Amino acid sequence: MKETLINLFKLIAKSGIVTWIFLLLIWQIASLFNTPDFLPGPLNTWNGFLEIVQTGALWEDIAISLQRIAIGWVRGILIAVPLGLLIGQFKTIRWLLEPFINFFRFVPAIGFLTLFLMWFGVGEESKLVLITYATIFPVVINTVAGVASVDPVKYQAAESLGASRLQTFFTVTIPATVPGIFTGIRLGLSSAIISIVSAEMLAANSGLGYLIYTSRLYYRTDWIFTGIIVLGLIGFLADKVLRMLGNHMFRHYGVVNQ
Repeated sequence: MKETLINLFKLIAKSGIVTWIFLLLIWQIASLFNTPDFLPGPLNTWNGFLEIVQTGALWEDIAISLQRIAIGWVRGILIAVPLGLLIGQFKTIRWLLEPFINFFRFVPAIGFLTLFLMWFGVGEESKLVLITYATIFPVVINTVAGVASVDPVKYQAAESLGASRLQTFFTVTIPATVPGIFTGIRLGLSSAIISIVSAEMLAANSGLGYLIYTSRLYYRTDWIFTGIIVLGLIGFLADKVLRMLGNHMFRHYGVVNQ
């Protein structure tokens, strides 16, 4: 019986439930010493959540933000993966492009928002370009690192079998780089979600970032907390699904329990 209880406690602790209960208790205690306008408690936030859900506004904002994230994220992956493979594999391309990558990856996406608004307008394209920009660098850097970590013995084996450099690229480099690419894709997703908040706060009239930003006008801190929690849940669940797909589809490439 004692061993069963210990195993149950370990299972609960491993699931993270204890951590969330602890954080909710701290949040509730802290809210008792502040007004709901400054720090709403979990119950106040829940009531605010239900209020937005009943109007249907929350679901609309979630759908719009998810669409923007998905399009910008996929665009970024389609640009970054080939670019990272080329930079990692060919020295000439690396010499030409690596300085630009190392410079612009330190410039946050929000720094380009004004320029993107001027260049692409206030519509959807400026926000999608911003998300694409934020996605590219984590994917490129991890792809390049994946290429650099390929075991040289694999190249020697391919060459001994008469494979050309192009054949080696497709049969050795790309398969061996899949774990690094997958890690970059996961990091790119988090960058996409982070950037959507900035884009929607400053250049949108819909979405979760817009909800968080405009809630201050009505002193609805509970709505702000709702938007933040929903964004966190979207990122958490999206990463879980991505990991499950990766472990299932790319297990034979070494993508296991990432």
